[in-house]
Amino acid sequence: MSQEQLKTSTNSQHENYIFLVRLAAIAASGTALLLVILKLYAWFVSDASSMLASATDSMLDLFASITNVIILRYALAPADDDHRFGHGKAESLAGLAQSAFVLGSAFLLIINGIERIHTPKVIEHSAIGIWVSVIAIALTLLLVLLQKWVIKKTDSVAIGADALHYQSDLLLNLGVLIALFLSQGTWLYADGIFTVGVGIFLLSGASKIIWMSVDHLMDKELNIDELNTIEKIVLSNKDALGIHELRTRKAGAQRFIQFHLELDDSLLLIDAHKIGDAIEQELMAAFSPCEVFIHHDPSSVVPEELKYKGKNN
Repeated sequence: MSQEQLKTSTNSQHENYIFLVRLAAIAASGTALLLVILKLYAWFVSDASSMLASATDSMLDLFASITNVIILRYALAPADDDHRFGHGKAESLAGLAQSAFVLGSAFLLIINGIERIHTPKVIEHSAIGIWVSVIAIALTLLLVLLQKWVIKKTDSVAIGADALHYQSDLLLNLGVLIALFLSQGTWLYADGIFTVGVGIFLLSGASKIIWMSVDHLMDKELNIDELNTIEKIVLSNKDALGIHELRTRKAGAQRFIQFHLELDDSLLLIDAHKIGDAIEQELMAAFSPCEVFIHHDPSSVVPEELKYKGKNN
């Protein structure tokens, strides 16, 4: 593949990434807005604590998804003079912003649920809440399927974080259905207990979002399969004697790969450059979009402890 073809392919993949991520973010915002309206109406009519929990969760989904749309507009912007490595890490900031929303809602729901356990009551007009929960399950399931497809295509951190709490919403809405049935007289404490349970569940989800976002902000290495693929591509070049000090990271869609390439001492500089270019093109084709930084080392100057001796050395 020529450099021009590689550049065209990289640009095409980046544009596809932008389209899919924006599609998922806008779909999430629209779904959350509709669910907030429906659930607030059901709560006003039924005064069910579990429906309030569900409405609160959907409001946080809405705020988080809108935050996603705003931050992604910045994260997906191309590199500029002040941000030479691009803006991909803004996706991780979106994940942290979402976790703040989730943590806040979790504590509010736990407090509200404890109050309802203390003073349980029969839920009136529960049929409205039940129908709203059924609609919410159907809409959320469609959204989660879309998000999973986008994540499979893009591996986006922001959409991955967004998908975490929408997946939990499926269980939440199913739980609301059960709580509404039980709170009609079978078990009055079900409404409050379920609300507390949702709050605890959201605390767990927030911790996952924080962990994933911090990993990316702290430049976590690519996974072991990707590292092995990098080494395989480099060493498949007949002139490559070894590779050491391999370092990788990811920001948004962009991967960054750098390493020292061990070459024969007698190679001309122009030949070493051609070898590096060939390896770079192969890596860019395998991991597009990515940036590759190669330091060429004559084999004789590489310390013995750094010379290639196996996987990931």
